Amino acid sequence: MEQETLVRLSSFVGVLLILLLCERFWPRRAWRQARMDRFVINITLIALSALAQRFTLGAAAVGVAFYAQAQGWGLFNLVNLPFWAGLLLGVLLLDLAIYLQHVMFHKVSLLWRLHQVHHADLDLDATTGLRFHPIEILLSLLIKTVVVALLGISPWVVIIFEVLLNASSMFNHSNLRLPDGVERRLRWCIVTPDMHRIHHSVHRTETDSNYGFFLSIWDRMLGTYTRTPRDGHEAMVLGLDYCQRPERLKLGRLLMMPFLVHPYSHNTNPDTHDSGG
Repeated sequence: MEQETLVRLSSFVGVLLILLLCERFWPRRAWRQARMDRFVINITLIALSALAQRFTLGAAAVGVAFYAQAQGWGLFNLVNLPFWAGLLLGVLLLDLAIYLQHVMFHKVSLLWRLHQVHHADLDLDATTGLRFHPIEILLSLLIKTVVVALLGISPWVVIIFEVLLNASSMFNHSNLRLPDGVERRLRWCIVTPDMHRIHHSVHRTETDSNYGFFLSIWDRMLGTYTRTPRDGHEAMVLGLDYCQRPERLKLGRLLMMPFLVHPYSHNTNPDTHDSGG
């Protein structure tokens, strides 16, 4: 368990620093908010989520993976697969599960109340990729643990997937300009910043598309892919249509948002649903 924590922490810090540096030299969009203010808020949310995991479910997914392996539970423990095959299938199935979970957090009103904290960011950068309400993080961990138990995925495959998921989430949320040819080729395999940025548009039809976090195939296969934003990448407005005031997106407000702010509506006037405080 300590080894898993070290691997995840070192990869998180390394990828984050590299992406923040790249964003500084090759930004895709101008910033709407003071970058340091957002950075402090997002890092604090990430830290609170990490503490919530530490004192509750912890490394539940990996722990369950070890237990399922010892007990012979789960689909993968019923067949004798070489490690590379288990790794490939495990990553594919876990990534599909994350995609479906993401769709569910958009479609179920109660879950959207939590997930809107992630979408309330008025700019995107690498820190947005791991900025979620702590309760959503715990629910996501619980869902992932159930999937791991049912499939019987190897503990090391779970750890590798976690590192891939965190790194790709920071990458595809980054404010990074890629050369057009590179972006176009990468998008056939993985989710790029230009592809995922569309998911953070204020337009409902765009927000309800491009759900993938790592692999881009699920959006293409399941009919949720949007190629370009209607307003263009530089001009498109990010965040929630009903919560566009930066002063209402401070840390305390974000933590209380699931209990104060109305779920998604078709109203497109900023802040008309931003009630309470």
